[in-house]
Amino acid sequence: MDNLKQNAVNAIRILSAEAVQKATSGHPGLPLGAAPMAYELWAEHMTHNPKNPKFFNRDRFVLSAGHGSMLLYSLLHLFGYGLTIDDLKNFRQLHSKTPGHPEYGHTVGVETTTGPLGQGIANAVGMAIAETMLAARFNKEDIKLVDHYTYAIAGDGCMMEGIELEAASLAGTLKLGKLIVFYDSNNISIEGNTDLAFTEDVAARHKAQGWDIQFVNDGNNLEEISKAIINAKAVSDKPSLIVVKTQIGYGSPLAGTHDCHGSPLGEENLKKTKEFFNWNYAPFEVPEEIYDHYKNLTKKGEEAEKQWNELAEKYKVKYPKEYNDFINALENKIPDLESIESLWEFADKPDATRNSSGIIINKLSDILPNLIGGSADLSPSTKTYMKGKGSYSADNRTGRNMHFGVREHSMAAISNGIYLHGGFNMFCSTFFVFTDYMKNAVRLSALMDIPVMYVLTHDSIGVGEDGPTHQPIEQLISLRATPNIKVFRPADGKETTAAYVSALKGTSPTAIVLSRQNLPQLKNSSHNALKGGYILSDCQGTPDIILIASGSEVEVILKAQELLKEQGIKARAVSMPCMEVFDAQNQEYKEQVLPNNVRARIAVEAGSSYSWHKYVGLDGKVLGVDSFGASAPSNLLFELYGLTAQNVVKTAKEIIKK
Repeated sequence: MDNLKQNAVNAIRILSAEAVQKATSGHPGLPLGAAPMAYELWAEHMTHNPKNPKFFNRDRFVLSAGHGSMLLYSLLHLFGYGLTIDDLKNFRQLHSKTPGHPEYGHTVGVETTTGPLGQGIANAVGMAIAETMLAARFNKEDIKLVDHYTYAIAGDGCMMEGIELEAASLAGTLKLGKLIVFYDSNNISIEGNTDLAFTEDVAARHKAQGWDIQFVNDGNNLEEISKAIINAKAVSDKPSLIVVKTQIGYGSPLAGTHDCHGSPLGEENLKKTKEFFNWNYAPFEVPEEIYDHYKNLTKKGEEAEKQWNELAEKYKVKYPKEYNDFINALENKIPDLESIESLWEFADKPDATRNSSGIIINKLSDILPNLIGGSADLSPSTKTYMKGKGSYSADNRTGRNMHFGVREHSMAAISNGIYLHGGFNMFCSTFFVFTDYMKNAVRLSALMDIPVMYVLTHDSIGVGEDGPTHQPIEQLISLRATPNIKVFRPADGKETTAAYVSALKGTSPTAIVLSRQNLPQLKNSSHNALKGGYILSDCQGTPDIILIASGSEVEVILKAQELLKEQGIKARAVSMPCMEVFDAQNQEYKEQVLPNNVRARIAVEAGSSYSWHKYVGLDGKVLGVDSFGASAPSNLLFELYGLTAQNVVKTAKEIIKK
């Protein structure tokens, strides 16, 4: 390695260590050990253009080991993505562009939010899938409009997580030849040597999963790393794992120990580290020749974008319809779904909202050619298969139905990656109770503010005989407590349509929670469900009591309203399919639906009662389920837990008497 390249690598190392030291927190060990592989990839092999970080045909890079964020920030600074030295000095500080872990939408050049280990690899799998789908749809024999790679750097911690095993298994099955993962193998985690808890042969496991395997025995050898990348690109029918043996904290007195994993080196050790690398500069000082070197490296990316733009122009002339479709997919142009009446029409007969959802998905699949999705091996039950749209596989990249297998956690994270790549509207599906398996990835959807749709069926004790293991109780409040996610629990077909329309025109994730049991098509349900909550059935004059419910319990409060009317009690029935959307309405509308002068209120929902107290207040009552369910026919369970019209009437009269 010549001195200029060596110093370019060392600049990454020292800037990272200095930023962690200044912040008095962070993870210097990974950047010190992994800087050579990151430099070689970004400098010589990865197509990217700092002057246009969103250039479509760029290669995607994911730092799955997101705790080593200063490695990425140093790269973004040196390559000229707009991060300044002051940004690096503000590492982990309030409102800085360099938060503790990389955040999508916050820092230019960060392709996805990482930190929870293993998530990044699953995101990268999703990005690689998206590339193959767009390539299959738009590439021509004479013009490859879509042609790029997805790279990730992962550590020992990522390889220990179950989500990585799930994602790697699917990636091998799908033969994602343009996915290349660097395994920063240094045998150290927070608690010490990985032999304490992790002795598996990671390479052998990935080989068994269908990956191509290479070894770089010296993580400082740029030539070895370069050859491995070239070889990986030559493998077209397998994802590639490049096992790079590194030393955590390389060059520091703490090298090879867990002491440098998640703590600053300390001033004295930082000084000795700089001496080891012959780095004789002031803190955060980088010589101009290093900056010039990085500036020269970026010219390849500028030229790559220029060539792709010329290619796109040729494509536009020769294949104008396909080009227009391509741009529409990237810009995610969606028609006015609210005005398409066929989406809101359902046969006047009872039906499960999971069935209504399946009808809507199939209608949408014809309207939106970039709608794709799948389930965790449950589409016959969750009704999420798009008829006539084919199954995506290694042999059919044009299929729009994803088959994730029984892998809920990676399914959600892969869905995030597909959306982040660009070009698709994405949904994934499982039974509602299994959102616990995927919660971390759902949370990251919300944190990144990306509109992945989660179609979640079998929504309550209505599951019946399957028993408490499959009956969601706390899942609704868990999702509702998550910032920046909309949770729809529709009561019939029209409300289910509203859930999808809201999801597709929004920018944040949406959970659509659906029944297994049949529910009636409600007489007065309407587009008003797009407001999150609305008056479904009213009384004459001021109501004596307001009844509020979501999903299957809306039918219960409508029956209770009729019974109360027979007894001379005026009740208003309010359907509340989505609290988050209702809460976002203006105060005037919310007052119309839930007037402050009517304090007698009952909320009914077949789940934990916690969500509803803000609507019923101290004078009201929530009829919910605050214990695990039981194995029995659903009608008996609704009686057991008091979720009946008769119990609503009894409770209403008790409240009014007070």
